[in-house]
Formats: sequence, structure tokens, C-alpha cells
Amino acid sequence: MTLKGRRFLIPFACIMVGLALGIYIASDVGLVRFGFGSDKQATLGASGEIPAELLQLQNTSKAFVVVAKTVGPMVVTISSERVIKNAQQFQGETPNSPFGDFFGQDFFDRFFRYQVPEGEMRQQGLGSGVIVSRDGYILTNNHVVTGADKIRVTLANEKKYDAKVIGTDPKTDVAVIKIDADGLPVARFGDSRKLEVGEWVLAIGSPLSEQLEQTVTAGIVSAKGRSNVGLAEFEDFIQTDAAINPGNSGGPLVNLRGEVVGINTAILSRSGGYQGIGFAIPVEMAKKVMEDLVKKGKVVRGWMGVVIQNVDENMAEALGIGKARGVVISEIAKGGPAEKAGLKQGDVILQFEGKKVANTVELRNLVVETAPDAHVDVTILRDGKEKTVRVELGELAAEEVAAVEEPKEKVESEIGLEVQTLTSSMAGRLGYENEEGVIVTKVKSGSPAQTAGIQHGDLIKEVNRQKVSNTTDYKKALAKSKSGDSVLLLMRRENATLFVAVKVPE
Repeated sequence: MTLKGRRFLIPFACIMVGLALGIYIASDVGLVRFGFGSDKQATLGASGEIPAELLQLQNTSKAFVVVAKTVGPMVVTISSERVIKNAQQFQGETPNSPFGDFFGQDFFDRFFRYQVPEGEMRQQGLGSGVIVSRDGYILTNNHVVTGADKIRVTLANEKKYDAKVIGTDPKTDVAVIKIDADGLPVARFGDSRKLEVGEWVLAIGSPLSEQLEQTVTAGIVSAKGRSNVGLAEFEDFIQTDAAINPGNSGGPLVNLRGEVVGINTAILSRSGGYQGIGFAIPVEMAKKVMEDLVKKGKVVRGWMGVVIQNVDENMAEALGIGKARGVVISEIAKGGPAEKAGLKQGDVILQFEGKKVANTVELRNLVVETAPDAHVDVTILRDGKEKTVRVELGELAAEEVAAVEEPKEKVESEIGLEVQTLTSSMAGRLGYENEEGVIVTKVKSGSPAQTAGIQHGDLIKEVNRQKVSNTTDYKKALAKSKSGDSVLLLMRRENATLFVAVKVPE
């Protein structure tokens, strides 16, 4: 070997020796394992078993699989077609829809296809539904089938049926349709009231396209009792981050027991895409509406004959009830169930049939979900004492809304209001016949009155439970309150009466 070869060999040998020594040391302290699957400690526990944590994850995954297999056959795809006459007026322009705020303004352009033969436009829509009876009744959303001239249902086994609408309820966005079939698999209903925030749920439906039927998405219950979303008149939505997209509407939201706990309704999205905020109608509400539509042909709702408000800290102080709780009765319908039962204006409702009432949404939903003529126990707080009153509910009728004009004259008041005594001519114009009080003509920006939500056109009837007939009465009653006190105002706003608590500035 040449001298040059020896010079190359020596450093090479040193490198190999160092590498061997490093591997030996590493393997001795357990940093490196050799073999092809012979030593399971690299992936398994010391005993050769899968760690409990991994088993738990696998069991959860299997639960999703079981639920999907169990509920999938009960979920259907609903395609609808609506023929619009004289369609040329719509060409190049998408009809307005309240769901544009949630699905994106291009919702109809992306998910409804338009054909315009000889002045007609065929509008095709997509949704989902869940089978609730062996003879073909299907629960879905009102907005999936409303106005449709033709409805086609595709089952999980690809069989197709024409469907007819049994009934719809726009106030809850619930609808029932039926196909001519028998021996169908039927979904099981759960109890959405037992759902907990953070609990796993699955959404099943046909998002975006008929070719994506039986899509299963998983998420958790993000919140309960969501209202004021703007989708329906009666809202008590379950919020979830399980992916819900256009086409999922009407499909079921299910728990890990394979029970339907909600009917998926909409997403909240600025772009029309999935952003982790979806809403489902609680199954109790949907089931009650469904049963009424099938058995009675209409939805029958309970009515107690009261106007109610939430109680905040200021309101609680003004009412003298300590901490904020329940809802306060601000108006009682003459001859209504509440008046007949002896309820009074200013009573604070704490419980309805043994269920605690936290806010107006809860009480309203409890009442409308109760059948008319039912006798219910209502627990109230009056003059610092609790008592239970038995109320026989009536039937809820349609409500009318009256317009309010803005008065002209202005009289200042110290809580940020300008008011005027109500005259007979003004009362006739404003819809306040046979009423007395002062009209709010202006609310000062940034004032306590504005913070409390008082609006121009409101009629103030009482100040701290003292009746006011004119501005003089109003000022005298207001002068009795000190700086920092909460003033309780009883007001009429259009056709409703309400209490408002206002802090006197210090």
C-alpha cells in the first residue's frame, strides 16, 4: 500500500470506530432499537399491549363508525324544483334570500342551477332529511322545501321517490314531507336538553352536492340555547363545530348513542364556507312541531298572555329582589291566562312547571312547546316572597305590529331624555289610545337612557312604580332618585309594555 493510501485509511478507520462506539452507547441506554418488528417496545407498552390512551382513541373512533353505520340508512337527500314564471325579470340577478347572510351572498348562484326556457326559470335546490316513520314520514327544514313544485327524495340505498309536503312551520324552520314507502329504517330521538357543551356530535347529510350524500362530519356541542340568530321566530339553537354546509340543512345532528338530538339548519359564515359555527334545531322543538303538523295540520302553541323581560343587575336593584334572576312581567293581556290566574305586572317568574327560567327565550320556548289548555305551575317572586300560581294556558294567535311616529316637541330630563306629555291627538296617531304618560322625543347620545335601550317614540307610563300622566309628574317622580340610584321606568313601545332600569348619573 502506498503512503497516500495509508493516509486515507487511518482517518476512515477512526470514523468507523467512532460511529460503532456511538451506536453501541446509544443502544445501551435505550436510544436506538434494532430489528424488524421483533421488539414491540418502540410502539407498544412494556407488556406488549397497546397503551390505554391509544385504546381510548380507537374506541372513540369506532363509536363514530358505529353511529355512522346506524344512522346513515335513516338520512335522505332531498332535491327540489321550483318553476318561476316570467323568469326574464330575474335573469342576471339572484333573488334575495335571508340565508345569504349565513351561506354567503352567492349561495343561490353556487347551489341552485337556473334554466330559462321560454320565460320560465327552474330553480333547483338541495337539502337533507331524516326518516321518522316506517311508512315514509321525513323531518327536514322548511327552507329546504318551501315553494317547491316538485320534491324528490333519494334514500341511502339509492332508491328515489317523489315526495309531498305534509306541513311546514316557518316560525321554527321545520317541515314534514312524505314518500310512498313502507318498512323504512327509523331514527331514534334523543334528549337535547341533556346535551352538554363539549360533548361529541355528528352531522350527516348531503353538503353541496347530491354526489356527496351520506357525508359524516364530527365535532362538539359548542353552545346551547342560541337565539337572536335571525333564522326563525322561535330560536333555541344548538351550536356545533361539526362541519355543516349548504345541503346539510334538514339532516340530523346525532350523539354518540346514535340518537337524533337536533335538525341541522344553517351555518354562520361571511364567505359561504364552513367556519366552525353551525346551528341545529333541538329535537324536542322539532318533534313537537312535527307531531302537530302530522296530527292537526298546523302547529298549536301555548300562550300565557304576558310580555316579559330579562332581569339584569340594575333591574334587580330597582325591583328590590337582590340578585338578577328570572324574568319580569312588564305587561299582562286583558282577559288572558295570566290575568285570570292572578299574575301581576312586576311579578318575577322564576320557574315554569318546576324548570328554572333564566331568560325570556327559555320561558317563551317552554310556553309555546306546551299544549293550550294545559295547567302549569308558575313560581313567581312578588314583594320579596315566592309563591306558585296555577295557570291554564291559552292558544297563541298571530301578533300585529303597529308603526310609531316621532313626536315634535321636546322637554329635557336629567337621565338623557327629552319627553313630551301625550295628547289625545298624538295618542290617536301613535296607537296609544286610552293611555297616559310622556312620549320620548329624543335620547341623548352616550346617556344612561341610551345605555338602557330607551328609544324615541317610547311612552313612559310609570317612574319607580309611580304613575305619570304628564311631564310634571315625570319630573317629580324622577327627582326622588339620588345620584347612582337605579330608576325603574314602565314604558309602552308600539304594542308592547316593558320595564327599563336606568342609572341616575353621579
